Amino acid sequence: MPVNEKNISNRLYFVAGGMLLFAILIIVKLVNIQFVDGDKYRDLAKKNTIKNSVIPSSRGNIYADEGGLLATSVPKYDIRFDAVTVPSSNFKEHIPALSKELSKMLGKPATYYQNKFRKARTNKNRYMLVVKDLGYSEYIKIKSFPLFNLGPYKGGIIVEQRTVRVRPIGRIGERTVGHEIKTKPGYYEVGLEGAFDSLLRGKDGKRLKQKIAKGQWKPVYDENEIEPQDGFDIYSTLNINIQDIAHHALLKQMEFYEAEHGTVIVMEVETGKIKAVSNLGKTKNGKYYEKLNYAVGESHEPGSTFKVMAMMAALEDKVIDTSTVVDTQKGWKRFYGRTIYDSHHGGYGEISAAKCLEVSSNIGLATIIDEGYSENPQKFIDRLNSFGIKDSLRLGIPIIGEGYPSIPEPKHPNWSKNALPSMAYGYNLSLTPLQTLTFYNAIANNGVMVKPRFIKEVRAWNEPILVFEKEIINPQICSQKTILEIREILKNIVERGTGKGLYSPYFSMAGKTGTAQTEYWMKDWKENRRYVSSFAGYFPAENPKYSCIVVIHKPSTEKGYYGADVSGPVFKRIAQKIFTDAPLLAEINKINEEDALVADDYENYYENAQKEFSEVPNVLGMAGMDAVSLLENIGLKVKIIGNGEVSKQSIVSGKRVTKGEQIILNLS
Repeated sequence: MPVNEKNISNRLYFVAGGMLLFAILIIVKLVNIQFVDGDKYRDLAKKNTIKNSVIPSSRGNIYADEGGLLATSVPKYDIRFDAVTVPSSNFKEHIPALSKELSKMLGKPATYYQNKFRKARTNKNRYMLVVKDLGYSEYIKIKSFPLFNLGPYKGGIIVEQRTVRVRPIGRIGERTVGHEIKTKPGYYEVGLEGAFDSLLRGKDGKRLKQKIAKGQWKPVYDENEIEPQDGFDIYSTLNINIQDIAHHALLKQMEFYEAEHGTVIVMEVETGKIKAVSNLGKTKNGKYYEKLNYAVGESHEPGSTFKVMAMMAALEDKVIDTSTVVDTQKGWKRFYGRTIYDSHHGGYGEISAAKCLEVSSNIGLATIIDEGYSENPQKFIDRLNSFGIKDSLRLGIPIIGEGYPSIPEPKHPNWSKNALPSMAYGYNLSLTPLQTLTFYNAIANNGVMVKPRFIKEVRAWNEPILVFEKEIINPQICSQKTILEIREILKNIVERGTGKGLYSPYFSMAGKTGTAQTEYWMKDWKENRRYVSSFAGYFPAENPKYSCIVVIHKPSTEKGYYGADVSGPVFKRIAQKIFTDAPLLAEINKINEEDALVADDYENYYENAQKEFSEVPNVLGMAGMDAVSLLENIGLKVKIIGNGEVSKQSIVSGKRVTKGEQIILNLS
């Protein structure tokens, strides 16, 4: 018995000792956690329950010259449903009514939504998508629906807000205005969005939040740690009216001639303000959209539009005058073992230098430049450079991807005797459309070369903080005598030269046609000839207000490829739509559509916008951007397909307006 008592005592001592040791270890660990590793664990706990939440800044808007929106940021809401957290009583009571309201709003049968909710409940889906991309008014409405109005815990509603960038005028001018890079959300490098991203972006703020439950966070303090700073607004020089005219004029011609890609630029002569830029490229399915910024980034051999620069050099250096007789022979001539041809069968024979430019004689210009500069080719290059062709035309515009002018030098190892004759009619050198237009704009501006401008000013809270003034990059490209002679020839080109098919008795234009072979070095060129068709000029001819260039690459040769036929009509249509109310009496090149004047379209729009609509209006034939504004103003959600004017509307006119209902507009 004593032995057993002793054993029991030993066991008790052992257990007590173990418990004491365990208690000591716990105390040591607690002391270690509290005092030694305390900061570490406090930081860890803080990280899991406290965080700095980013408060996104509002990206600035981009405006057109008259104040219309080109790009803005709007909130969009995705609605999801937690099918687990909702009490059974709430689920059974409210799901039928909720499904009925969703059916009214979104269009699908109520049974569709009931089945979807029940399936989510069965599968314990805590993140079921209900609807995406709601506007603010729709979001407010859906929050008031049965069950959802009970909130996230009792009603299961999950709201996800995000900001999206929208362009109210659609994809018109997309490459110039710019857009978000799809592979890098929130990152912009295209157009004005990319060029002025640092100003538009603003600075994000921060707010301290604490985790409460079920992934819910609430602010720790009433104030933000760092207040967000909204981005600045950019006011561009682009004009929505002219942009719309230019886009559709180019699109129609591109579609008819099945061209690969093309661009059009409209510039204000005196100021250099860019009023419109359209860049259209062909997709695999034959449709056109703004793929690349050809106007700014694509350098190419300009062809005959460069003859004006060559002629200006010869006149300024007094190599010839406008009445000098030039023998263009019978339509072909050998230069240093190479034959140059004119497009006119049989040639022009002996004609004046001015006539050479009017009829766009390759032989005439090649003869003038070769005979005038072959002994000293550097003199020709120096004269071109004095115009600003090489240095001043490195425009340094803010839009990323500007191509540089390429003018050969006689000292270069690849220089040959054929270089001068080739340059005379626009080969063996390269310019972008914007650079060529800048030169023509200087002719229209009495010799003053101004830098193209895309931006007027930057504003904060509607107050200008940065203003972009007119910048003169060459105060006088040549003598006034030469300018006047060139302007007279450019006017005659439209009245009686290669551009005579564009002549109108209702408004005056001046310019130069251009047709250049492209990819002529390819083996298949003879079987599959490819051309670049262009027209550069200004209007009105006497007191120019706007300059314009149209460049269209690889039109169908079966339908035509000369600049006067392919690009000239685009130029004429733009000039006509801007400056005259007269109908286009002599439609050319199978363009059959008679467009209503854009000014009239706007008058109709503003007249309609003043009305109070209880019924869906008829918007057929209205410009897309006008129809969108009108329909959204009366409470409809608008989805557009295509570009141009409204050819079909999904809700017939006369039906009673249901706020928040979606209407689909097909544009063509």
